[in-house]
Amino acid sequence: MDASLRIDLAWMFRTGRAKAGAHLFGSLHWTCGGEPSGSITYSAIMDTPGEERLELTYTRGSGDDREHVRQTVRLCFTRPQYGGKRWWMICPYRHIRVGKLYLPPGGDRFASREAWRLGYLCQRDAARDRPFERLFRLQKKLGCNQGWEAGLRRPKGMWNRTFERHLERYMDLDAECAVEVMAMMGRFGGR
Repeated sequence: MDASLRIDLAWMFRTGRAKAGAHLFGSLHWTCGGEPSGSITYSAIMDTPGEERLELTYTRGSGDDREHVRQTVRLCFTRPQYGGKRWWMICPYRHIRVGKLYLPPGGDRFASREAWRLGYLCQRDAARDRPFERLFRLQKKLGCNQGWEAGLRRPKGMWNRTFERHLERYMDLDAECAVEVMAMMGRFGGR
């Protein structure tokens, strides 16, 4: 999902790009590493009850393979118990309510995460990598160098008892990492 273009309907409402009872239009732009990575124009047509939708217009491909795409995404809402309305997009392929649609690299239309079979980063981590990822997150949180056996230092201003709690967690994660390294070495040694 990292390199995918994403349309977030809640964000569009928060930023005034979509509004119930109105017909608004504009453009959305994406960047990756500070460089432009995509843009589309849209119309948020919400002024006719029962016919609310997003009309997306964009170009994909280049040269002779260039395709002008016009995609319609239906909208619906639910009424939460605390009142008001919560708006949703209907995935054009799975026909399920979603808050976000994605267009991955090489994709041809915006669709739900489920339709594109996109996973979250934590779902792509192998089980053997998880202790290392948790260890690196702890090191990053404390402003330390990241790496197995890179150590941990108490940040200035942190209470000693707080640091002791983090240090205990670090030692547990370090032990889990050692177990994974030993298992990996055993697999390589067995070949």
